Amino acid sequence: MPFSHSGLLGGLTLDYLSGKQPGIVALDQAVKYRVTGMDCPSCAAKIEKAVRSAGVETPTISTATQILTLQVALDDRRLSDVEHAVTDAGYHLERLLPDASGDPREARPHLSAGYRRALWIVVALNVGYGIIEMIGGFLAGSQALKADALDFLGDGLITLLGVLAIGWSLLWRARSALIQGLFLGALGLGVIANTVWRLFAQQQVEAELMGMVALVALAVNVAAAMVLVPHRAGDANVRAVWLFSRNDAIGNAAVVAAAVLVALTGTSWPDLIVAFAIAALFLHSSLVIVRDALKDIALGRSRD
Repeated sequence: MPFSHSGLLGGLTLDYLSGKQPGIVALDQAVKYRVTGMDCPSCAAKIEKAVRSAGVETPTISTATQILTLQVALDDRRLSDVEHAVTDAGYHLERLLPDASGDPREARPHLSAGYRRALWIVVALNVGYGIIEMIGGFLAGSQALKADALDFLGDGLITLLGVLAIGWSLLWRARSALIQGLFLGALGLGVIANTVWRLFAQQQVEAELMGMVALVALAVNVAAAMVLVPHRAGDANVRAVWLFSRNDAIGNAAVVAAAVLVALTGTSWPDLIVAFAIAALFLHSSLVIVRDALKDIALGRSRD
Protein backbone atom coordinates (compact mmCIF):
# COMPACT_ATOMS: atom_id res chain seq x y z
CA MET A 1 0.00 0.00 0.00
CA PRO A 2 1.51 3.35 -1.01
CA PHE A 3 2.14 6.10 1.53
CA SER A 4 2.26 9.86 1.11
CA HIS A 5 5.53 11.84 1.35
CA SER A 6 4.36 13.28 4.64
CA GLY A 7 4.49 9.74 5.98
CA LEU A 8 8.17 9.51 5.16
CA LEU A 9 9.08 12.40 7.40
CA GLY A 10 7.62 11.20 10.62
CA GLY A 11 9.63 8.61 12.46
CA LEU A 12 8.47 6.69 15.50
CA THR A 13 4.93 7.14 16.81
CA LEU A 14 3.80 6.97 20.40
CA ASP A 15 1.32 4.28 19.43
CA TYR A 16 4.08 2.09 18.06
CA LEU A 17 6.36 2.64 21.03
CA SER A 18 3.55 1.84 23.40
CA GLY A 19 3.04 -1.60 21.93
CA LYS A 20 1.09 -1.29 18.73
CA GLN A 21 0.98 -4.53 16.76
CA PRO A 22 4.49 -5.28 15.32
CA GLY A 23 4.88 -5.13 11.56
CA ILE A 24 2.15 -2.51 11.08
CA VAL A 25 3.55 0.69 9.56
CA ALA A 26 1.91 3.90 10.71
CA LEU A 27 1.53 6.75 8.23
CA ASP A 28 4.08 8.84 10.14
CA GLN A 29 6.60 6.03 10.62
CA ALA A 30 9.60 5.11 8.53
CA VAL A 31 13.09 3.68 8.98
CA LYS A 32 15.95 5.90 7.85
CA TYR A 33 19.64 5.30 7.18
CA ARG A 34 22.57 7.58 6.49
CA VAL A 35 24.45 6.22 3.44
CA THR A 36 28.25 6.24 3.20
CA GLY A 37 29.88 5.80 -0.21
CA MET A 38 27.19 7.33 -2.41
CA ASP A 39 28.44 10.19 -4.57
CA CYS A 40 26.37 10.07 -7.76
CA PRO A 41 22.96 9.06 -9.19
CA SER A 42 24.34 5.73 -10.41
CA CYS A 43 25.27 4.90 -6.80
CA ALA A 44 21.72 5.74 -5.72
CA ALA A 45 20.37 3.45 -8.44
CA LYS A 46 22.59 0.58 -7.23
CA ILE A 47 21.43 1.09 -3.65
CA GLU A 48 17.79 1.15 -4.72
CA LYS A 49 18.28 -2.06 -6.67
CA ALA A 50 19.89 -3.69 -3.64
CA VAL A 51 16.99 -2.62 -1.41
CA ARG A 52 14.43 -3.99 -3.84
CA SER A 53 16.33 -7.28 -4.03
CA ALA A 54 15.77 -7.60 -0.28
CA GLY A 55 12.02 -7.38 -0.76
CA VAL A 56 11.37 -3.70 0.02
CA GLU A 57 9.66 -2.19 -3.01
CA THR A 58 9.34 1.48 -2.05
CA PRO A 59 12.77 2.87 -1.08
CA THR A 60 13.35 6.62 -1.19
CA ILE A 61 16.96 7.78 -1.43
CA SER A 62 18.18 11.36 -1.57
CA THR A 63 21.52 12.15 -3.22
CA ALA A 64 21.34 15.57 -1.53
CA THR A 65 21.10 14.52 2.11
CA GLN A 66 22.36 10.94 1.51
CA ILE A 67 19.48 9.50 3.51
CA LEU A 68 17.70 6.26 2.62
CA THR A 69 14.08 5.99 3.75
CA LEU A 70 12.21 2.70 3.96
CA GLN A 71 8.48 2.46 4.56
CA VAL A 72 8.68 -0.48 6.93
CA ALA A 73 8.24 -1.11 10.64
CA LEU A 74 11.26 -1.17 12.94
CA ASP A 75 10.78 -4.88 13.65
CA ASP A 76 10.47 -5.82 9.97
CA ARG A 77 12.71 -8.82 9.29
CA ARG A 78 13.53 -7.45 5.85
CA LEU A 79 15.65 -4.68 7.40
CA SER A 80 18.47 -7.13 8.05
CA ASP A 81 18.25 -8.32 4.44
CA VAL A 82 18.35 -4.71 3.23
CA GLU A 83 21.43 -3.93 5.30
CA HIS A 84 23.26 -7.00 3.99
CA ALA A 85 22.24 -6.30 0.39
CA VAL A 86 23.42 -2.68 0.50
CA THR A 87 26.65 -3.73 2.23
CA ASP A 88 27.28 -6.33 -0.48
CA ALA A 89 26.74 -3.58 -3.08
CA GLY A 90 29.66 -1.67 -1.54
CA TYR A 91 27.97 0.93 0.68
CA HIS A 92 27.63 1.47 4.42
CA LEU A 93 24.38 2.18 6.25
CA GLU A 94 24.08 3.93 9.61
CA ARG A 95 20.65 3.58 11.24
CA LEU A 96 19.08 6.93 12.13
CA LEU A 97 16.64 7.68 14.92
CA PRO A 98 14.27 10.66 14.96
CA ASP A 99 14.83 13.43 17.49
CA ALA A 100 12.07 15.34 19.25
CA SER A 101 11.31 17.31 16.08
CA GLY A 102 11.24 14.20 13.93
CA ASP A 103 14.54 14.91 12.16
CA PRO A 104 16.73 11.85 11.59
CA ARG A 105 19.83 11.65 13.79
CA GLU A 106 22.60 9.07 14.06
CA ALA A 107 21.86 6.37 16.59
CA ARG A 108 25.39 6.84 17.90
CA PRO A 109 28.30 9.16 17.09
CA HIS A 110 30.38 7.52 14.37
CA LEU A 111 33.02 10.17 13.66
CA SER A 112 35.96 9.82 16.02
CA ALA A 113 38.50 12.62 16.25
CA GLY A 114 40.95 10.62 14.14
CA TYR A 115 38.37 9.79 11.50
CA ARG A 116 37.20 13.39 11.36
CA ARG A 117 40.80 14.52 10.78
CA ALA A 118 41.13 11.92 8.03
CA LEU A 119 38.01 13.26 6.33
CA TRP A 120 39.38 16.80 6.49
CA ILE A 121 42.55 15.54 4.81
CA VAL A 122 40.43 13.96 2.08
CA VAL A 123 38.54 17.23 1.63
CA ALA A 124 41.84 19.13 1.33
CA LEU A 125 43.26 16.61 -1.16
CA ASN A 126 40.17 16.62 -3.38
CA VAL A 127 39.40 20.32 -3.34
CA GLY A 128 43.07 21.32 -3.42
CA TYR A 129 43.98 19.11 -6.33
CA GLY A 130 40.71 19.92 -8.07
CA ILE A 131 41.83 23.54 -8.19
CA ILE A 132 45.35 22.53 -9.28
CA GLU A 133 43.98 20.25 -12.01
CA MET A 134 41.67 22.99 -13.25
CA ILE A 135 44.69 25.33 -13.55
CA GLY A 136 46.60 22.51 -15.26
CA GLY A 137 43.72 22.12 -17.69
CA PHE A 138 43.98 25.76 -18.71
CA LEU A 139 47.78 25.58 -19.04
CA ALA A 140 47.66 22.38 -21.11
CA GLY A 141 44.63 23.51 -23.07
CA SER A 142 42.90 20.29 -21.97
CA GLN A 143 39.14 20.21 -21.53
CA ALA A 144 39.33 16.67 -20.15
CA LEU A 145 41.52 17.85 -17.27
CA LYS A 146 39.03 20.61 -16.49
CA ALA A 147 36.18 18.11 -16.49
CA ASP A 148 38.12 15.69 -14.28
CA ALA A 149 38.84 18.57 -11.90
CA LEU A 150 35.07 18.84 -11.38
CA ASP A 151 35.04 15.29 -10.06
CA PHE A 152 37.69 16.19 -7.49
CA LEU A 153 35.77 19.30 -6.44
CA GLY A 154 32.52 17.35 -6.28
CA ASP A 155 33.97 14.59 -4.09
CA GLY A 156 35.62 17.16 -1.84
CA LEU A 157 32.44 19.15 -1.35
CA ILE A 158 30.33 16.05 -0.75
CA THR A 159 32.82 14.86 1.88
CA LEU A 160 32.84 18.36 3.38
CA LEU A 161 29.06 18.23 3.69
CA GLY A 162 29.36 14.86 5.41
CA VAL A 163 31.77 16.29 7.99
CA LEU A 164 29.93 19.53 8.66
CA ALA A 165 26.36 18.31 8.46
CA ILE A 166 26.51 15.70 11.23
CA GLY A 167 23.78 16.75 13.63
CA TRP A 168 22.20 19.19 11.19
CA SER A 169 18.50 19.00 10.52
CA LEU A 170 17.27 17.50 7.27
CA LEU A 171 16.28 20.97 6.07
CA TRP A 172 19.73 22.46 6.55
CA ARG A 173 21.46 19.44 5.04
CA ALA A 174 19.25 19.86 1.98
CA ARG A 175 19.96 23.59 1.76
CA SER A 176 23.69 22.95 1.90
CA ALA A 177 23.43 20.29 -0.79
CA LEU A 178 21.40 22.67 -2.98
CA ILE A 179 24.15 25.29 -2.84
CA GLN A 180 26.77 22.69 -3.69
CA GLY A 181 24.70 21.27 -6.53
CA LEU A 182 24.13 24.70 -8.07
CA PHE A 183 27.81 25.61 -7.75
CA LEU A 184 29.03 22.36 -9.29
CA GLY A 185 26.37 22.56 -11.99
CA ALA A 186 27.58 26.04 -12.94
CA LEU A 187 31.14 24.71 -13.21
CA GLY A 188 29.95 21.82 -15.37
CA LEU A 189 28.10 24.16 -17.73
CA GLY A 190 31.20 26.31 -17.96
CA VAL A 191 33.36 23.34 -18.95
CA ILE A 192 30.84 22.18 -21.56
CA ALA A 193 30.52 25.70 -23.00
CA ASN A 194 34.30 26.04 -23.19
CA THR A 195 34.58 22.61 -24.80
CA VAL A 196 32.05 23.62 -27.47
CA TRP A 197 34.12 26.73 -28.15
CA ARG A 198 37.24 24.57 -28.48
CA LEU A 199 35.51 22.53 -31.18
CA PHE A 200 35.74 25.57 -33.41
CA ALA A 201 39.01 27.02 -32.12
CA GLN A 202 40.90 23.71 -32.53
CA GLN A 203 43.73 24.82 -30.24
CA GLN A 204 46.51 22.30 -29.73
CA VAL A 205 46.61 20.38 -26.45
CA GLU A 206 49.86 19.92 -24.52
CA ALA A 207 49.67 16.13 -24.34
CA GLU A 208 52.67 15.65 -22.04
CA LEU A 209 51.44 18.14 -19.44
CA MET A 210 47.93 16.72 -19.72
CA GLY A 211 49.13 13.17 -19.10
CA MET A 212 51.37 14.19 -16.20
CA VAL A 213 48.58 16.06 -14.42
CA ALA A 214 46.20 13.11 -14.94
CA LEU A 215 48.74 10.66 -13.50
CA VAL A 216 49.21 12.86 -10.43
CA ALA A 217 45.39 12.94 -10.11
CA LEU A 218 45.38 9.15 -9.98
CA ALA A 219 48.02 9.25 -7.23
CA VAL A 220 45.95 11.76 -5.24
CA ASN A 221 42.91 9.47 -5.45
CA VAL A 222 44.95 6.56 -4.11
CA ALA A 223 46.35 8.78 -1.33
CA ALA A 224 42.82 9.82 -0.30
CA ALA A 225 41.77 6.18 -0.13
CA MET A 226 44.82 5.23 1.95
CA VAL A 227 44.07 8.04 4.41
CA LEU A 228 40.60 6.60 5.07
CA VAL A 229 41.41 2.90 5.15
CA PRO A 230 43.00 2.92 8.67
CA HIS A 231 39.77 4.41 10.02
CA ARG A 232 37.44 1.86 8.50
CA ALA A 233 34.67 0.49 10.69
CA GLY A 234 34.15 -2.78 8.90
CA ASP A 235 34.20 -4.34 5.47
CA ALA A 236 31.40 -2.10 4.16
CA ASN A 237 33.42 1.03 4.78
CA VAL A 238 36.45 -0.51 3.08
CA ARG A 239 34.36 -1.20 -0.01
CA ALA A 240 32.89 2.30 0.11
CA VAL A 241 36.37 3.85 0.21
CA TRP A 242 37.56 1.81 -2.72
CA LEU A 243 34.30 2.46 -4.57
CA PHE A 244 35.13 6.18 -4.50
CA SER A 245 38.70 5.44 -5.55
CA ARG A 246 37.67 3.08 -8.33
CA ASN A 247 35.15 5.47 -9.87
CA ASP A 248 37.60 8.36 -9.73
CA ALA A 249 40.40 6.20 -11.15
CA ILE A 250 38.24 5.34 -14.16
CA GLY A 251 37.94 9.04 -14.96
CA ASN A 252 41.68 9.57 -14.42
CA ALA A 253 42.50 6.63 -16.68
CA ALA A 254 40.24 8.05 -19.38
CA VAL A 255 42.11 11.36 -19.24
CA VAL A 256 45.49 9.59 -19.42
CA ALA A 257 44.26 7.58 -22.42
CA ALA A 258 43.05 10.79 -24.04
CA ALA A 259 46.48 12.36 -23.51
CA VAL A 260 48.14 9.38 -25.21
CA LEU A 261 45.73 9.59 -28.15
CA VAL A 262 46.29 13.33 -28.46
CA ALA A 263 50.03 12.70 -28.67
CA LEU A 264 49.62 9.90 -31.22
CA THR A 265 47.07 11.60 -33.47
CA GLY A 266 48.25 15.17 -33.15
CA THR A 267 44.63 16.34 -32.75
CA SER A 268 42.57 17.55 -29.80
CA TRP A 269 39.55 15.34 -30.55
CA PRO A 270 40.31 12.66 -27.92
CA ASP A 271 40.58 15.39 -25.27
CA LEU A 272 37.29 16.97 -26.33
CA ILE A 273 35.42 13.66 -26.43
CA VAL A 274 36.55 12.67 -22.93
CA ALA A 275 35.74 16.17 -21.66
CA PHE A 276 32.20 15.98 -23.00
CA ALA A 277 31.68 12.55 -21.43
CA ILE A 278 33.00 13.47 -17.97
CA ALA A 279 31.36 16.90 -17.85
CA ALA A 280 28.00 15.58 -19.04
CA LEU A 281 27.98 12.82 -16.41
CA PHE A 282 29.00 15.26 -13.72
CA LEU A 283 26.38 17.80 -14.81
CA HIS A 284 23.74 15.07 -14.62
CA SER A 285 24.85 14.26 -11.08
CA SER A 286 24.62 17.94 -10.11
CA LEU A 287 21.11 18.19 -11.53
CA VAL A 288 20.00 15.13 -9.55
CA ILE A 289 21.48 16.60 -6.35
CA VAL A 290 19.63 19.87 -6.95
CA ARG A 291 16.39 18.02 -7.67
CA ASP A 292 16.65 15.93 -4.51
CA ALA A 293 17.68 18.95 -2.44
CA LEU A 294 14.65 20.94 -3.58
CA LYS A 295 12.41 17.98 -2.77
CA ASP A 296 13.95 17.60 0.71
CA ILE A 297 13.65 21.35 1.35
CA ALA A 298 9.97 21.27 0.43
CA LEU A 299 9.37 18.29 2.71
CA GLY A 300 11.32 19.92 5.55
CA ARG A 301 9.34 23.16 5.28
CA SER A 302 6.06 21.27 5.27
CA ARG A 303 6.85 20.11 8.80
CA ASP A 304 7.60 23.56 10.21
